[in-house]
Amino acid sequence: MADQMVTANRLTDGAVVFLAADGSWAERLADGQPAPEGEAAAALLKLAEAAVRTEVVGPYLIDVGPGADGRLVALRYRERIRAEGPSVPWLMDRKAEAS
Repeated sequence: MADQMVTANRLTDGAVVFLAADGSWAERLADGQPAPEGEAAAALLKLAEAAVRTEVVGPYLIDVGPGADGRLVALRYRERIRAEGPSVPWLMDRKAEAS
């Protein structure tokens, strides 16, 4: 069984966010609170659903685990893109130029 984490989109700017241990919303997956799949993960999702309409929209659980370098990563490719940005290098270069 994989660990899970809650992700959503912040209402103010649409940014992808992750539920942190203190109940706040973090922009980095590494700052999110992982929980074992099952009751603990369901409890995190319930906490996140209380923030719907005031802070975030669409909270849901994602599977997370250690990556090749040991850091926490999303296990599904779609969620990695949401957490880390575009997978096409030229898009990432354009994003960096815009900031």
